[in-house]
Amino acid sequence: MMREYQICTKTIMDTSDPNIIFDESGVSDYYHNFHNVMLPNWHPNEKGFIELMKVANKIKNEGIGKDFDCILGLSGGLDSSYAIYVAKEIMGLRPLVFHVDAGWNTQQAVGNIEKLIDGLSLDLYTEVINWEEMKDLQVAFLKSQISDQDLPQDYAFFSALYKFAKKNKIKYVLTGSNISTECCREPEEWGGYAGIDTLLVKDIHNKFGKRPLKTFPLVDILSYKIYYRYVLGMQVFKPLDLLPYVKADAEKLLKDKFGWEKFQHKHHESRFTRFYEDYWLPKKFGYEKRRAHFSSLILTGQMTRDEALERISKPEMDEAFLRQEFEYVANKLDLTVDELQAIFDAPNKTYKEYKNKKFLIDMGAKVMRFLGLEKRLFR
Repeated sequence: MMREYQICTKTIMDTSDPNIIFDESGVSDYYHNFHNVMLPNWHPNEKGFIELMKVANKIKNEGIGKDFDCILGLSGGLDSSYAIYVAKEIMGLRPLVFHVDAGWNTQQAVGNIEKLIDGLSLDLYTEVINWEEMKDLQVAFLKSQISDQDLPQDYAFFSALYKFAKKNKIKYVLTGSNISTECCREPEEWGGYAGIDTLLVKDIHNKFGKRPLKTFPLVDILSYKIYYRYVLGMQVFKPLDLLPYVKADAEKLLKDKFGWEKFQHKHHESRFTRFYEDYWLPKKFGYEKRRAHFSSLILTGQMTRDEALERISKPEMDEAFLRQEFEYVANKLDLTVDELQAIFDAPNKTYKEYKNKKFLIDMGAKVMRFLGLEKRLFR
């Protein structure tokens, strides 16, 4: 049965998340989880800074004699860009900057990467994904009709980085993931599938793909969560959680110091992700990831609820631009506009209609929450 529509009175999360829970005052569990679970354990202050520098010293000491003491993935977007700045200028580290080119970079993202690398005098390693394999997997996912259309890109980004770190014996992986702008996690129905599920990828590709994925990087979640971490000793660290990270301030700092250009919205550094989140997901499935993005900013005091409601009342990009992007995506994927439209118009499905490891992933998420290692809501 369809639930009666309801929206959180504190954030803008609503019943498009079918599992959202409201209290008697109409306040959602996202708000309560942030204030009761996340906030007491989040220290973007002097306490956090002491811990940040403690970790920095540990990484530096273990990196003596090596070309690099850590690795950090850079997309050109705000979170990873600011993390690079923090790693070099505040923590005093020598990171290898790792970029994965999956074929969808905007010129703005490319420009931002160049400005940061030059301005911070860092080394950049770029791994270019085989476009024919990338394209084939993306078309297969589109034909699968699931909402999680950004998984091929995400899997390429993280798998390539983990594989490179393993091959080059780099122990510390820094990430721009953070509480400040991401405390409200998108539910799985919105395309928030957690972890790299190779079983899901292979089943979808076997059903709809046309060419073998000979070089496409895939590291299963069980490998990097267990083998990479507990056998190889690889550690993932989130520096942005240990110092003040305000979106507008970070954008201004990067612009003033490096000429970095801010994006209209989160994830707009990838042309496909921009199209997927601004057109495909809301129009085909009725899901707005902006709800989670804006709710995170509301919870951390960077946006008012009224501002969020006003902004989400209209598309981020105008209709004419989005139709041009529809044609661009179709052409880039070697589909006609009519073929992509036919995929768009076909019935929606979920990952549950394909082989997957979601049960194991959910078990892992529950264990991490129990141990206090993950404090966001997972569902």
